[in-house]
Amino acid sequence: MHASTFPTHLRRAVERAGILKHVTSHTFRHCFATHLLWSGTDIRQIQQLLGHSDVKTTEIYTHVRNPNEAKVVSPLDRLVQDEEVAVGCARAD
Repeated sequence: MHASTFPTHLRRAVERAGILKHVTSHTFRHCFATHLLWSGTDIRQIQQLLGHSDVKTTEIYTHVRNPNEAKVVSPLDRLVQDEEVAVGCARAD
């Protein structure tokens, strides 16, 4: 398929699939980058795959929040949590 005919073929495929939203090849690049990020791929690897010279451009593609992202807990908070668990276990005994 030639690059100049791709938009036409894409539009036809989207219509046949019954997708009502506006879809472009950019939509696929965004989804590709987002899903890579959600699966744990490093932003620099995504940058290389998309062919961006600057990581800032890649960050634009991946501005969405990751629903699979683990909450970051500081080491100090972890100490407090571990202490609370230990105290709770001691009381249960």
